[in-house]
Formats: sequence, C-alpha cells, structure tokens
Amino acid sequence: MQLIRLGPVGEEMPAVRIDATTYVDVSDLVDDFDECFFARGGPSLLTDAVAERVASGATATLNGQRVGAPIARPHQIICIGLNYSDHAAETGQAIPDEPIVFNKAPNTLVGPNDTVYIPRGSTKPDWEVELGVVIGKQCRYLADEDEAADAIAGYVLVNDVSERAFQLERGGQWVKGKSAETFNPCGPYLVTPDEAGNVDNLGMWLDVNGVRRQTGSTATMLFKVTHLVHYLSQFMVLEPGDLINTGTPPGVGMGFTPQIWLQPGDVMELGIDNLGTQRQAVAAAP
Repeated sequence: MQLIRLGPVGEEMPAVRIDATTYVDVSDLVDDFDECFFARGGPSLLTDAVAERVASGATATLNGQRVGAPIARPHQIICIGLNYSDHAAETGQAIPDEPIVFNKAPNTLVGPNDTVYIPRGSTKPDWEVELGVVIGKQCRYLADEDEAADAIAGYVLVNDVSERAFQLERGGQWVKGKSAETFNPCGPYLVTPDEAGNVDNLGMWLDVNGVRRQTGSTATMLFKVTHLVHYLSQFMVLEPGDLINTGTPPGVGMGFTPQIWLQPGDVMELGIDNLGTQRQAVAAAP
C-alpha cells in the first residue's frame, strides 16, 4: 500500500495511491496519517475498504493537486549520521563504531515538491537524499531485529537538507544545521514493507540543476534499517508515526573540491527505487 496526503499546506487529506494518476480518498475512514492512525494499526486499517473502493470504481485522479508529506508532523525526527561507508570516506571522517544519532525539528517536515528555503545567515546549505523509516508502534527496549522489523510501518524518500556552517562551525549539536524550516522534504508517498522491495539494496540519486550529484545504494549502509530501529529503542521510546532518516550516500556538496553549496534558484531532484521522486526549488528564506 502507498499512503499519500493531498491538498494545501495544513489541510492535507489522507488517501491511498493506486497508480501515478489515481488514488482513493480515505478521509472518511481516518482523520490523518498521524500517531493515532499508526498506533491503531496503520495501513492494515484500510486494506479492505480500499480494495472495495477500487473494485467499485470509487477512485479519483490527482489532477495537479499538491502532494504533502505522507505522514502528519511526527513526534520526532531522528537522524543517523555517517551511515554510508562511501559518504564517510568522502567527508574524511572515521567510520563510526556505533550509529551517530541526532534530532531534527519535527516542523521541518514539508511535502516532496515544496520550496526549500535557505535560512538567514546561511553560507553552506547542502543536500542529502535518504531512506526514511516510519515507525508503526511504540518501541521500547526491542528484543532483536525481528521485533524491529515488525515495528516498521513503511518507508519514505526524504531530503535531509543541511546547513554545514551551522552544523559544524557554530558549536554544540548538529541539530542547529538540520532544523531550519523546510529542511525535511518527505514523500511523495509512504510505501508499506511488502511493496518497498529489499530496503538493504535500493538505488538512490540526487540531481542539482540537472547535474547528477549523488548516486548510491542502501547496500553501502553501515547500520541497516532493522539494526537502527532496535538500537534506537535501547535509548529512547519510539512513538507511532516517528520518522528516522537513515543517512546519505556520497555526493553531498560538502564532499566536492571545491565544495558546492545550494543557491537561490537551484532545483533539486531526487529519488529512491520503489519510493518515488521529489523536486524542490530553492529560495532565500522570506
């Protein structure tokens, strides 16, 4: 199943994507794809109703509607740093022995094609295509990776936009370089595990102004998805609907010589196998 949210900012309605142009409205069945929805059972709540509506022809077409993030604002966005061996190499940093964990403000979440704003005072804005993991049930002290797999509601494409000067040169935690408004485009849809394919071997890419900058695969992740969910549950309680950004492959702007930074007027396009594509115009913060 592929969950999608459609409509203006703040007024998105929950739906299920059927194909590139068709969806089923489920706003009469659930209020939103939020913590309550996932805690009650998530996509499984919709299986029968969606099948009946498709069979009866009760579908609609996208017709250029805005696509929002496929989940409502989560309780938390947790990020994993330096989780690709080839990305760690390009930044000149040591491969970590354990996952590097940091947070991103939940209000950074925006739709997959919304404008990304470069924050005031920014000098080094950067891009990061990533696999996102959405949690489907409360997780605390999971026993093993099998329990972790059972706790995953689905997968999403995310762009972990970053401001490197804020992140690395201003002291303190990385969160400062990760939490500007619009810094977490998400979607276009959440794909349930049964349709996502082998998430340990998904191709991923990102272009800036039509030039390929990132080409990679989740196969080079140091810490795989189920390991991360199990690991995080030993340190914090994961809530239904929480989002985990699992790291990026090589090709970020910081890794080039000379380094390349986003500028107003740039356009980012990115995708992951089976999870769709995004396109964001870049502008200065109003």
